[in-house]
Amino acid sequence: MIQRRHFSLGAGAALITAFNPARAQSEDKIVLGQSAPFTGPAAQLGIQFYQGAKVLFDQVNAQGGVGRRLIEIRKLDDGYEPERCADNTRRLIAEDVFALFGYIGTPTSLAALPLATRAKIPFIAPFTGAMALREPFNRYAFHVRASYNDETALIVKQLTNLGLKKIAVFHQNDAYGKAGLDGVTLALAALNLKPVAQATVERNSVDVDAAVKAIVAAAPDAVVQVSAYKACAAFIRAARKAGYGGTFYNVSFVGTQALADELGKEGAGVVVSQVVPSPYNAASPLAREFVAAVKKAGGEAQVNFSSMEGYLAAKVLVEGLKRAATRSLSRDALISGLESLNNQSFGGFSVSFSPRNHVASSYVDISMLTGDGRVRT
Repeated sequence: MIQRRHFSLGAGAALITAFNPARAQSEDKIVLGQSAPFTGPAAQLGIQFYQGAKVLFDQVNAQGGVGRRLIEIRKLDDGYEPERCADNTRRLIAEDVFALFGYIGTPTSLAALPLATRAKIPFIAPFTGAMALREPFNRYAFHVRASYNDETALIVKQLTNLGLKKIAVFHQNDAYGKAGLDGVTLALAALNLKPVAQATVERNSVDVDAAVKAIVAAAPDAVVQVSAYKACAAFIRAARKAGYGGTFYNVSFVGTQALADELGKEGAGVVVSQVVPSPYNAASPLAREFVAAVKKAGGEAQVNFSSMEGYLAAKVLVEGLKRAATRSLSRDALISGLESLNNQSFGGFSVSFSPRNHVASSYVDISMLTGDGRVRT
């Protein structure tokens, strides 16, 4: 068992520019917009994050909402495709949603953030750790999770501490994959190392044969994977079939439970970095609260890392809304409310925003899949 470590535009443009960023929300409802994959090979990422967030929002609504306003998520399916996400975002902005929340993925968020920024609409808790969304600083973007640089630094530290220095990278052929590759390369460079091999897979594809051939030929000690669960599972199966006996590491975006479900018994020993505390750890106040909330809700939500990240992101947003509601509830007030969260504890998980910092956390942990579909931390 690996020891845990904590380390820490066209026609739409005319519509977008017409909105007043300081406009107050309606008196009875706060409408959030979310574009995410709810169908296709990455669907479980969107479904699980949304379900976790909805558990929290339903809980808040049952208690009267925020400032007597109920919270609604207006979700649209983008299939994890940037063009569809951009179209969805234009539609949500045209519908004058109060904020954009819980977008899933790097390429999709990169397509959406410029639209949100132009419309001066907060873009909160995207499910991505890409540095391109964090730098340069953007007043409208708020990140709850750690970066891929944080995750890959821990992964490389774990591997090299174990004496495993021949590290290959299997990554998605897009901005997400490049972000993960850059993180691994940066961490290795600090040790005067570099990847021994790298190969790609197209987004929403499981065509991994060429990648397996290239990486297995390099005989790496370990493979760091930067893609979604179906492609990563396909690569693991094919690499093992080709005789590869090394270790597989994944960043959190893979979708831990979805990967475990895809691999079944073949998941034993696969490692995944995490950016939220384990939902299975009863010693964590946040985990206890989340598990109890899911049980009480009695709906479709399941206890896993992705759904707990949605729940945590929703908690952070609600706290920002509560602070904003002490004044006229406007987008600018929400931004100020979030920026006032300095070393705020959410069930033991520390969140720190400020007017100059919109990255709440650098928390990273390590988990491992077992052969019975579970996750050990």
